[in-house]
Formats: sequence, structure tokens, C-alpha cells
Amino acid sequence: MKAGGPDEGFVVWMTGLPASGKSTLSKLLEKELRERHGRRVEVLDGDEVRKGLSRDLGLSKEDREEHARRVSYVAKVLARNGVVAIVALISPYRRSRVEAEETVGADRFVEVYVRAPLSVCEMRDPKGLYAKARRGEITNMTGIQGPYEEPTGPDLVVDTSEAAPEECVEELVSGLRRLGKLQKP
Repeated sequence: MKAGGPDEGFVVWMTGLPASGKSTLSKLLEKELRERHGRRVEVLDGDEVRKGLSRDLGLSKEDREEHARRVSYVAKVLARNGVVAIVALISPYRRSRVEAEETVGADRFVEVYVRAPLSVCEMRDPKGLYAKARRGEITNMTGIQGPYEEPTGPDLVVDTSEAAPEECVEELVSGLRRLGKLQKP
């Protein structure tokens, strides 16, 4: 993302392993952008979107790609209407993230890699999914039976195993300023 102004809508696409901190950071970033920057913000959390827009989809590669396609379209519509769309979506495949950027437009798309080692994500495991995957009770778990393709050139990277969520949000806001998406409040 290179172009665009500080008052335009844009998409912050947070990708990372399950339990890496995407949802936590998206909620904190939403609060920061609303309260300190006066921006209109909408969070598109992958789990929440699955309950409505993608409830007909499973966890196969094809279904995950379709889920990302649907979310990227909604994010595009929000961004072109002046909203900051924060997407918290595992989006394990590089191809899906490239297609999301193409859908939204490179000038409105910020890819954020929410990095945390698998061991840390398994330790957090708020939904118990990693434990179920290790026991064979669920399949296609990203990071266990399913791949996670790390971004090769994300716009921003935050490591939630090395910094508190609030520090990560400060890094994100600084990064969004550097990219010309935010001004100082």
C-alpha cells in the first residue's frame, strides 16, 4: 500500500495462526482509531463473519479461500465508503491474501502479519482447538493438519509473543502513520 490519504477508508488485513492475537488486536485497534483518531471503523472477525455470511462454508482449502473472498469484498465496500475495515482472518493461503489485496486495491490494503510461534498459540488456545486437533477430534486445523503460509512481504508485522497487545497496537498505529493512512491525533 503506497497511495491514499489519511481520511480515506482502507483495510487492515490481519493474518496469523489461530490464537496469534488477531481478534484481540483488532478490537484494541478499533477502539484506538475511533476514540483517538475519530475514524469510522468496522471489524470483520473471521469467526463472526462465518456465523452469517459464510455459515455455509467448512474448513477445506476451497472453503477457506471462498470465505476470504467474501470478506475481502465486504472490506472493499466498507473502505470505498470511508470506513477503516479491520479484518481478523487466519487466511492461511498467500493466494487468498493476494486476491484480497487485488479486490480491495493496493492503495487501500495493509497486510499485517500477527506473528506468534505455534507453541505460543497452542499454549493460549482459548477455544481448545489445538488440543482437539492434536487428539484427532477436528481436522484441517491450521498449523496442525493444515498449512499456514507466512506472508512474504507484509506491510506491517507485530509479534504478540514478544509484546503486550497494547504495545502491538502502538506499533500498528505508528506503522499506519508511516504508510500515510493516519495522522497524529
